[in-house]
Parts: sequence; C-alpha cells; structure tokens
Amino acid sequence: MPKLTVNNCSIYYEFHGADNAPVLVLNNGIIMNAASSWAFQTKAFSKHYRVLQYDCRGQGQSDHPSPPYSMVQHADDLAALLKGLDIDNAHIAGISYGGEVAQAFALKYPEKTRSLILMDTVSEVGLELRLVIESWVDALKANDALGFFHASVPWNFSPAWIATNAAILEDAKQRYPLLDFPAVIALCEAFFEVNFTARLHKIQAPTCIIVGSADLIKGVAYAHILQREIHHAELHIIEGAGHASCWERPEEFNSIVLGFLAKQA
Repeated sequence: MPKLTVNNCSIYYEFHGADNAPVLVLNNGIIMNAASSWAFQTKAFSKHYRVLQYDCRGQGQSDHPSPPYSMVQHADDLAALLKGLDIDNAHIAGISYGGEVAQAFALKYPEKTRSLILMDTVSEVGLELRLVIESWVDALKANDALGFFHASVPWNFSPAWIATNAAILEDAKQRYPLLDFPAVIALCEAFFEVNFTARLHKIQAPTCIIVGSADLIKGVAYAHILQREIHHAELHIIEGAGHASCWERPEEFNSIVLGFLAKQA
C-alpha cells in the first residue's frame, strides 16, 4: 500500500498507466475511495494517462486526523503529494466533493493545473443542498448507519438506476457501518464552506464540466453556474445519469473525459 506523508498526514495513493504518460489525478467523492471507486475508469484512462488515484485526508486508507478539514487544506495536501512524487503538473479531475477539491487546487495552484475536469460538483452551497447534507450529518452524529444510507442513496443515484440495482445497493448497505463517521462529518463540514463562484473567472486552465441530467443534489443548475463563471469551459450533460454519473453511465462519461483530454495535448 503506497503512502506518502504530507503536511503531517499519511496519504494513500495508487498509480495506473505508463510512467512517462501525462498525469491525470482523480479526486474522490465524499464516501468514495481510491482503491475501488474508479473501477469503471481506471482501465480506460490508464491506457493513455498515468492515473493517480488517492484518498484525501479523512477518506479511505489515508489518515483520518482530527478536524477541521478544509478545501484549501485538501488542495495543499494534493500539491505536496504531487511534489513528493516528482510531478510538476497534472490534469486535475474530481467528482462531487473531489470536484470542489479540484476547484480549490486550480485556484491556488494554477501552474500545476494542466486542465480541470469538474464532475457533478458545485462552486457554492445553496440552502436546499445544505439541508440535504445536514440530514446526512444528523444520521452520522446519531451513529445511524442505516439512516445515513437511506438519507444519502436517493440523492446519489438516479431513480432509474436505483430501480435496477437493488443487489448492488444491498451490498453497499452492509459497508456503511464500516465508515469512519467522525471523519465523514468533518468532510461534510468542510463542504459547507465551499464558496468559489466569485473567483472562478480566475481559472485559466482548459475546463470540462460534466453533470448527469438526473443529478438531484448537485445538478444542472450548479453546472451552469460553473460554465457561466469559467468563461472558456465546455459543458456536457449526460442524459439520464444521476449524481454518480461515473458509475451510472461509465462509457459515455469516459468518452467525454478522454475526448476533452485529447484536445489538451
């Protein structure tokens, strides 16, 4: 298990693909992990790029230090990780929470950002979104794994996907009690502070925005804010996909990412 200590935190990471290929960093969603959550992307992306999958502090196999966490802190951790791995710059991608980390990184470290891929993510937290995440935090603070499962799943997947994937969801339900609830709470609290919209015009890196049309939590309206403020950004809407668009429509998702990256050569 490769790990590197940065900013007093041990960070777990994986490399996939040729050593001499351009680096593509994948930033996880809030309860994703580097080891398994990109199963539909790793093989496709690593044919062309050196894919760096990692767990930010509070996630997966990285350390779960005491809070608070912040998006700037995550960005600093990623910058230190890249430096420790002798990587000068990379294509920076992230889904949901990882997309917010990616924005913080691009804003603070533009010289290290070759391009930016923002997937089902937001630059600000509207009241309706805050209320949803607060319901997650309530379940976590109550140490209610089943309550957290029930509170989060309908927002993370489209109704159509839920209707046809009962077995997958039942298997996932068994893993919810294994989550580090205090760490997830700390990640949620870091998310509440997201407020990048007024600074997005400063992002100069080529940018691709991806969102599922059936994303009920960080959906098309938030994607349009990103597109409006990052003036050169391209927007792709995956019809029928929910919040976890990389799982629900992996072939279309991967095609969009690889098509965008091919233009950055």
